[in-house]
Amino acid sequence: MTLLVVEVARVIPDSANSLTIPLTFFDIPWLVGHPVKRVFFYRLTESTREHFHSFILPKLKLSLSLVLSNYLPLSGHITWDSSQPKPSIVVSQNDAVSVTIAESDSDFSLLSGYGQRPVSELHTLIPELPASDDSAAAFSLQITLFPNQGFSIGVAAHHAVSDGKTSSMFIRSWAHLCKHEENRVSLPESLTPSHDDRSLLVDRDLTGLDEKMIEIMRSMKGNKTNKRSLSRNPAKKLGDDAVMATLVLSRDDVVRLRERVINESPPSQDPSLLHLSAFVIAYAYVWTCFVKARGGDGERLVSLLFGADLRKRLDPPLPATYFGNCLFPQGCFNRKASEFTEERGFVTTVEILSDLVKGLSSLKVETMAEAYTVLLDSLAESSQFGSIAGSNRLGVYESDFGWGRPVKVDVVSIGQGAMSMAERREDSGGVEIGMCLKKAEMDLVVSFFNNGLQS
Repeated sequence: MTLLVVEVARVIPDSANSLTIPLTFFDIPWLVGHPVKRVFFYRLTESTREHFHSFILPKLKLSLSLVLSNYLPLSGHITWDSSQPKPSIVVSQNDAVSVTIAESDSDFSLLSGYGQRPVSELHTLIPELPASDDSAAAFSLQITLFPNQGFSIGVAAHHAVSDGKTSSMFIRSWAHLCKHEENRVSLPESLTPSHDDRSLLVDRDLTGLDEKMIEIMRSMKGNKTNKRSLSRNPAKKLGDDAVMATLVLSRDDVVRLRERVINESPPSQDPSLLHLSAFVIAYAYVWTCFVKARGGDGERLVSLLFGADLRKRLDPPLPATYFGNCLFPQGCFNRKASEFTEERGFVTTVEILSDLVKGLSSLKVETMAEAYTVLLDSLAESSQFGSIAGSNRLGVYESDFGWGRPVKVDVVSIGQGAMSMAERREDSGGVEIGMCLKKAEMDLVVSFFNNGLQS
């Protein structure tokens, strides 16, 4: 494949003010993590190269400038002033989002498909997001044209600035303004981010939670010589045989799997007390396929994790449009692999995830530091660690810039063994699960996945 970089543009917010936004204890754990990378594919077979560059691209840039006025922190950087106890997002005059414009001769249908795809090619569609000891960019974009096939929008977002809900809301907001650009519409309330409510977190006295989270963040750094460094640990290199694939559960599949749980629950268990959401059903089913595919000793320790959105669960609650991070780690750590590979493994996983979700109602934010400590300790002990990015409620397929909804959306930043989740594009109630694995292991996962649905 060949990727030609045509331009690296700087898109400045249409109206901008300088501002400084302190990070919260929800943001701090993501400081040294790697960017969240997502790619949106749009089929566009009738547009010529000239039409794309003269009409479509200018509309994308103009609407991006407009929407950044509402999402101003995305044009800034994370810095850590020596006089401040924690880092902040700083936006200065003339700050901008870097937008790489490129052209690719790759097979658009292959990369935007659901089958196995080379991860290395997907990564070429994502821009760099610079980070150094002193500064880390918040957000960058890459728009790649596949002549006579379509185009992609690659997003690299610093997780300490925004979580999946905020990032997805931004893309839908940008698409909304682009689609209605001629009418100069404003954003609806559901897409207008709330920045003022950050004070509800920053001003809370949570017995030094900020300091505890900073110490946890520092413990993640391989090089601890510079305690204020914002640089990232080196990324793990993906092998040449790493592939990405998207597994699909239709609405009917979810219903059948839910019925399987109800039918296989023991007499002592009232299945009506289980939390049987599509998220729980899909995650549990794919997790069991993943553990089976890895094989090995049934006594080996495995762990699974997801991030719970607490916007509605805080007291007082944050608005659904809160800008930033509001995720709490919920997981099941260091369990024997055999619990998930035996005949009742799927139901066991559903019960575990159900308890974790129901436990959110009594969750105390003050315990977040302890939760992260348990998580990090389990990383060293587990032979297999599963995590999931996104959810089936983010509405990633609602991003229509005026040329139709995306034909595919992928989270490219999931490491080998991690998973992503999104709603089905054409099937309300269905779920898409993205995975990145070595090809041999992916073949096994797909086999277990398909066979299990037929049984």
